Amino acid sequence: MVNNLQKSTWRERIIRYAPLFLWAGLILFLSTGQGAISNTSRFIRPLLEFLFPNSPEEILLTYHNYIRKLAHATEYAGLAFFAARAFSSSSVSVLRKFWFIFSLLVVILTALTDEYNQSFNSARTGSIYDVWLDVAGGSFMLIVFGVWRMRKVQ
Repeated sequence: MVNNLQKSTWRERIIRYAPLFLWAGLILFLSTGQGAISNTSRFIRPLLEFLFPNSPEEILLTYHNYIRKLAHATEYAGLAFFAARAFSSSSVSVLRKFWFIFSLLVVILTALTDEYNQSFNSARTGSIYDVWLDVAGGSFMLIVFGVWRMRKVQ
C-alpha cells in the first residue's frame, strides 16, 4: 500500500513539474543561436512575404522584430503558467501558499539567465529590455491565473 502511494506521489510530481522544466529548457535552448533572427527568419519571413507581398524590406524587418518581441512575452507567459500550475498545487505548503512569488521568481531568474546567456553568443544580444518584456508577459499570466483561481474557488 505504501509503495503504491509513493508511486502515485512521484507520478503526480512528474506531471506537475515536468512541463515547467521542459518549457524552461526550451527557453534556454532558444537563447542559443537557434533562436537568432537568422534562424527564425526561415519560417517567419515567408509568412510575412505571403501576408504583405508588396511591403518594403524595412517594413518586413520591423514586423519580424515585433513578432520576435511578442514571442518573448508569450513564451514567458507559458513559463509563468507552468510554474503557477506546479507551485499552486504543490505538496510543499510554502510553495502552495506563496505560489505567485515563487512563480514570479522563476520567470525573473529564467529571463535574466536567458539574456545573460545571449550576451555570450555573437548571433544574439542580451538586453535588459527583453528581461522586462519577459517579466511583463509572465506577470500578466500570473495575474490571469490568480484571477482564474479566485473565481474557481467562489
